[in-house]
Parts: sequence; C-alpha cells; structure tokens
Amino acid sequence: MTDRIAHEDRYWQSDDGLKLHYRDYPSASGKTPIICVPGLTRNVRDFEHLGQWLNGERRIIMVNLRGRGESEYAKDSATYNAKSYVEDIVKLMDEIDLPKAIFFGTSLGGIVTMIMAHKHPERVAGALLNDIGPEIDQRGLDRIGENVGLGRSFDTWAHAARDLAESSANIYPDYSLKDWIGFAKKLYRMNSSGRIKLDYDMKISEPFERKGGGSDAMWRMLESLKKLPTLVLRGERSDLFSDATAKKMMNILENGELVTVARVGHAPSLEEPRSLDAIAALLQRVD
Repeated sequence: MTDRIAHEDRYWQSDDGLKLHYRDYPSASGKTPIICVPGLTRNVRDFEHLGQWLNGERRIIMVNLRGRGESEYAKDSATYNAKSYVEDIVKLMDEIDLPKAIFFGTSLGGIVTMIMAHKHPERVAGALLNDIGPEIDQRGLDRIGENVGLGRSFDTWAHAARDLAESSANIYPDYSLKDWIGFAKKLYRMNSSGRIKLDYDMKISEPFERKGGGSDAMWRMLESLKKLPTLVLRGERSDLFSDATAKKMMNILENGELVTVARVGHAPSLEEPRSLDAIAALLQRVD
C-alpha cells in the first residue's frame, strides 16, 4: 500500500468535564463501525495499523481512555475504573450519533467491552476480547502491578526499546530491535524536554486492583455476549489469561471463536497474520 489512510484526531467531553481524545478513520461503506479500547497503560497507537489494514472498508474509532495519550488526566484518580470508561464511551457514541459498534478490547479494554455489553447491550454488535476473560491469572496481574505507575524515562528511543526488550522478552520472543523501537513508540512519548516518557497518568496505579481470579459478576457480563459474534484471542505464552479460562468461555459464547496466537504473551499486538485473519472472519460474521 503506497498511500496511508488518513485519520482525524477528535475530542469529546466526559460527564465530569474531561477533554478526551479519539482517532477516527472514516468510511462510506455503511458497515458497522469498530470502536477500539486499549489496555491499562496503553493508547490509540496500539490499533493504528488496523486503520491502514481496513483501508477505508469500515469506519474504525480508537479511543484514548481518560489519563492516556492525548486524553486529559482525571482530577480524581478514583475515576480510573471500568465503570467510568464505559460511561465515557457511551457519551462519545451519543455525541457522534453512533448507535452500535463492534468493540475491540485488549486486556482492560476487553473488560470494558464485557461491561458495555451487559449495561448497554443495544450498543454492541460484536466483540474481540484480546487476551482477557472473566478470570485473571495472578501471575500476570502481579507482573503488571509491579510496573504500572513507575515513571521511567529515557534519553533515546533505542534506550527505551532495550529496556522493553529486557522486561518483555517473554511476551514477544521473536522481536528484533526494530520491533522493540516500534513497540516503544506505542508506549512512550517525547516530552517538551526531549525525554522519552510513558504516555499515561502515573495515578492510574492508585485504584489498580491487584487481586486476580474471577467473579460471578464478570461471568454474567460475558453472558451478555452469548449470542453475538465474538472472537477471543489468546497469546500462547500469556501469563494473564489461561487456556482453561478461554475454553470455559467457549461453553458460553454460542457464536464465539477462540484463536490462539503462537509465540506471543500478553497480549497479541493484533498485527500477527493469525490475529488479522481471525479479525477478518469476525467482521464477516457481523456484516
């Protein structure tokens, strides 16, 4: 592809007055749009390749949750929770007159997706749950908890990339230095002083729940997706989302598909050929 598909950077306001950011890749296709919701410390850059991959065939919106990327940081860190994120996204959908969407949720974004389906079932046409389910393994949660909110900074992108390569080699064992630099540019930004810093509010760590396991409530949330086209992606090496949980989910999801991405941990980048093939099949099942 020689020409890059253009996107528009847009903003909406939350009920508590925060200026929140999203990327909008428009389409005239009339097909059901996609809303992408990133993980705990992540942002819209995790999904930007999908805008190019879709090539205008379907509208795709990528949200920066409050406190991430170009979205304003919350005045009250207690609002860094899934309930607030769902309310923010409903407000966005109302503002842009979008009655229904396919939700792509990575990790925390998948939890937001399940809650959205439970509280606002009329809004959800289908779902991708990327390396997440109603039960969370303690090992992965401990790893995330040890790192979230640590204000690391670096002089160069190469330094940031090498640090990621050391800490995340088990997640992406096949990455080259070029891949790690690309990964760093998703997680970090350069500030006005020229330092490479993580692109989120360190206070998101304050309400972070460090206890793993599952809950009846989250399994009930999943049941809201029971009849909808749903793709469950799992990284083969994931320490957060077990194979047993993924298979248990398939007993509930009547229109679900489970795809395991080889040689990837938490979470698949959605750039893997296996992931893209599975996403294409999901979209065909929706419309």
